[in-house]
Amino acid sequence: MSKQEGVVVSVSTTGHVPVVVVGAGPIGLAAAAHLVERGLEPLVLEAGPVAGSAVREWAHVRLFSTWAELVDPAAEKLLAPAGWTRPDGTRYPTGGDWAERYLQPLADALGPRVRYGTRVTGVARAGRDRVVDSGREEQPFTVHLRTADGREERIAARAVVDASGTWSTPGPLGADGLPALGERAAADRISYRVPDLTDPAVRARYAGRRTAVVGSGASAFTALAYLADLAEQTDGTHTVWILRRGIGTGTYGGGEADQLPARGALGLRAKSAVDSGRASAVTGFRAEAVERDGDRLVLVAEDGRRLDPVDELIVLTGFRPDLSFLSEVRLGLDERLQAPSALALLIDPNVHSCGTVYPHGVNELSHPEPDLYLVGMKSYGRAPTFLAMTGYEQVRSVAAALAGDREAAERVELTLPETGVCGGAGLFDEPDEPGNGEQSQGGCCAAPTNTTLRIGIGAPTSVGSSGGC
Repeated sequence: MSKQEGVVVSVSTTGHVPVVVVGAGPIGLAAAAHLVERGLEPLVLEAGPVAGSAVREWAHVRLFSTWAELVDPAAEKLLAPAGWTRPDGTRYPTGGDWAERYLQPLADALGPRVRYGTRVTGVARAGRDRVVDSGREEQPFTVHLRTADGREERIAARAVVDASGTWSTPGPLGADGLPALGERAAADRISYRVPDLTDPAVRARYAGRRTAVVGSGASAFTALAYLADLAEQTDGTHTVWILRRGIGTGTYGGGEADQLPARGALGLRAKSAVDSGRASAVTGFRAEAVERDGDRLVLVAEDGRRLDPVDELIVLTGFRPDLSFLSEVRLGLDERLQAPSALALLIDPNVHSCGTVYPHGVNELSHPEPDLYLVGMKSYGRAPTFLAMTGYEQVRSVAAALAGDREAAERVELTLPETGVCGGAGLFDEPDEPGNGEQSQGGCCAAPTNTTLRIGIGAPTSVGSSGGC
């Protein structure tokens, strides 16, 4: 151990080489449980101070999967000796419930195999950058990390399972995938998360104000529902729902055909709200800029349209993977989705709904770099509608492969719920395209098309998850 310009650098010299799992979220902890079940030693590195740190940031949001669909079988076996019992399988937990009643107990059961306050900053083959072929596969991985107190460390790993998710990298407002002009300058009025209106400070931010919500997925539906509920209680509260596409048959998901009933109900609630009318919806609006108008914000579209000023902006345009610490390993990623190439063929939202994605495992998750896997939300790259059950099947397969049980690794042990159409960020529907249920927006100087929209929250069990579970 030595000091370099005030930073302690330590290099592991032990003979023990674990499988490093990046992230102590639901999929990372499930991966560790499956590795333990297979007789392999995991080391879970979590940047946050507790298990499920990202999940806790949307603790107020209720998932649209039940407890029966949110507990991994290997994890449950690991928890059993401590007297843990699964909560009622028919109920829908919040993110906070999931973290406190399942993720933290699971991390506690794994004990010292989980390290908190440890951020992975790089992964490489020991002594080999991504260019070098010679002796590459014989070298262990070297995982570079930084602890909460600023120390830098290096850990050798026999394999790396990256379950770090996508929560830290939300999509921007700009329709071209980059921040809109003025977006960064307006950061004090923009949120990229579903607001927790039970927090008095957050509630005060939106009460009695005009808020724009950008997005067309479950997170946007949830935010709209919360804000509409607030509007019923506080005069002057108004929401503008901004969609990049038109409103068509696929806008609201699977509806009654969805075998995850709460997910279908969330979409149906949004559809009913649009049909019955209450708040404004603007379609075919692809943001290019956000401008200041005193203390308010004005959104400007690529076609020159300008919306009336709003006080707050909530951008819920999906998430994307952080690949920065994987720059020295060889990834086989789809050029569009940033997902493993074989998996991208199954989840491309330009082609598939979430109901047509088949269960998958090690074959679809493999990269040119052997024994390196992206799993969970991160494996989906920019594709939407990931399910926890999918991630649990992924890590079961990966653990089997790392243990040398190829037959089990390639066996499918999951049947996914079906759904109708799931609108994803990769779809690009012209607002005036025939058959999409939307009228033409006119030329560049035409006024935005507005629809009245009423959304209210009924039973909390039908509110969707911002985490896509």
